[in-house]
Amino acid sequence: MTFIPRKIMSRILSVLERGKSILLLGPRQTGKTTLINQLKADLFISLVKPRTRLAYERDPDRLTREVEALKNGPQLPLVIIDEIQKIPALMDAVQDLIDSGTAKFILTGSSARKLRRQGSVNLLPGRVVTLHMDPLMLAEIPQPLPPIEELLLYGSLPQIITANSNAIRQEDLDSYVTTYLEEEVRAEALVRNMGTFTQFLKLAGIESGNISNFQNISKEIGVSNPTISGYYQILVDCLIAERIEPLTHSLTRKRLIKSPKFILYDLGVRRLAAAEGISLPEKYMGSLFEQWVGLELLHMLRQFPERSQLMFWRDADGVEVDWIVEKHNEYIPIEVKWTENPHPGDAKHLKTFLNEYPTAKIGYVVSRANRKQKLADRIFAIPWQELPAIFETLA
Repeated sequence: MTFIPRKIMSRILSVLERGKSILLLGPRQTGKTTLINQLKADLFISLVKPRTRLAYERDPDRLTREVEALKNGPQLPLVIIDEIQKIPALMDAVQDLIDSGTAKFILTGSSARKLRRQGSVNLLPGRVVTLHMDPLMLAEIPQPLPPIEELLLYGSLPQIITANSNAIRQEDLDSYVTTYLEEEVRAEALVRNMGTFTQFLKLAGIESGNISNFQNISKEIGVSNPTISGYYQILVDCLIAERIEPLTHSLTRKRLIKSPKFILYDLGVRRLAAAEGISLPEKYMGSLFEQWVGLELLHMLRQFPERSQLMFWRDADGVEVDWIVEKHNEYIPIEVKWTENPHPGDAKHLKTFLNEYPTAKIGYVVSRANRKQKLADRIFAIPWQELPAIFETLA
């Protein structure tokens, strides 16, 4: 697979220079192992390898002995453990080694759920900086950019982006969803009726990006609302779904929606999980475009060390803004329109939001237009290719 430079590398190097350790979480095939292989580690342990995994399962104290043998001089050795969730018990040794100033670590994992499963195991709060490895952001995809339709149908996992044809992309996605979602993630459910969880995965793909309605899904597959809530939590813990909360405070509106949205982390994975083909109705593409923009915003926000958040805004009367970026105590409202010809009418709800919230200074409509346009005072329509430019003023 072609190596693609990743923006997160600068964050990793910055954290390591401060002498801190890192927990790098991300779904499989997002490029975690490829990325950390670019670093010079004093000790690299891959728990993906069965023989290595068995050795540390039998003798967890081996890690402490090996790391203590590395200490030689004032500089802390760097220890990388790939797929740490396969032996959560090693986290105790890692904590002791960090606390004693023996080494700094990069720990990668594809399931926060497995690290929490034992109850006594934690994610080392205060001892590590948690970073997220996502599918490729727009700024990381090699030029020339693929058509937006391809990104919506096939997603942006590195091995999918670099594949030579859509036929190969489809085959690889099918294999990924079968082996990852339907086996590993389903096993996390710990339910007797695996068929029910499989039905849920399909509905989660179909409902991705919509405001959650546990009652409708529970009726569809015949389980309780709490069970559906638990299933979604499994997807979030396994880094398969993103939970997006609504903005719920307002000085004038008392009927703001309070239910979250769940979005599957990659649109190619979403399509295969939903058992959909590649010939989707044009009106459906607008929903996928909105999800793609939301995921892109979320992934870009994760590149900032400062606190930031992605939300949405909607009241019961239908007034809504697709995405709200909160950063530096300011709001940036963003509407998404599947059109090549944005017009001032597309800015209607953005105007409402800007008037409602004084900390919101500017709003955007993301579309398929060829170039930037001014739609109203403080509101601009931008091509989807220019989405990263929103964050240039926030850095």
